[in-house]
Amino acid sequence: MTETMTNDSFADARPPRRPLWPAMLKGAKLKCPKCGEGALFSSYLKVDDSCGTCGQELHHHRADDAPPYFTIFISGHIIIPLMILMERLWAPALWIHMAIWLPVTVIMCLAMLPPVKGSLVGLQWAFRMHGFEADESDRVRTAAD
Repeated sequence: MTETMTNDSFADARPPRRPLWPAMLKGAKLKCPKCGEGALFSSYLKVDDSCGTCGQELHHHRADDAPPYFTIFISGHIIIPLMILMERLWAPALWIHMAIWLPVTVIMCLAMLPPVKGSLVGLQWAFRMHGFEADESDRVRTAAD
């Protein structure tokens, strides 16, 4: 006789959900997406191997080209309307545009890149992607339920 599994038995086998927005916000603050205490980065864009506070392994994230892509996307949607507005209101010479918008764009992109990468690491942790599957606290929480 074979035993059939119901949808409820599959739901019990899955680990508990992790909160998406708090994890992304913690990452944007350059903190560990799990505890929100430890530093996420060991240098400008180098993700720490593990959290110094809670021990969450972070080395296996796969942010790849997504942080620069989203950084350029966001900064472009801020800079281009401002450039057009400035052109419509004052019509300055091209060298003035270059003198203003090139440094502003570079500074904005360099400032936004770590928080965007941190958010993406938080997203990967919340969705259990790329090695962020179940950890010890998930096993303890599942056993307690």
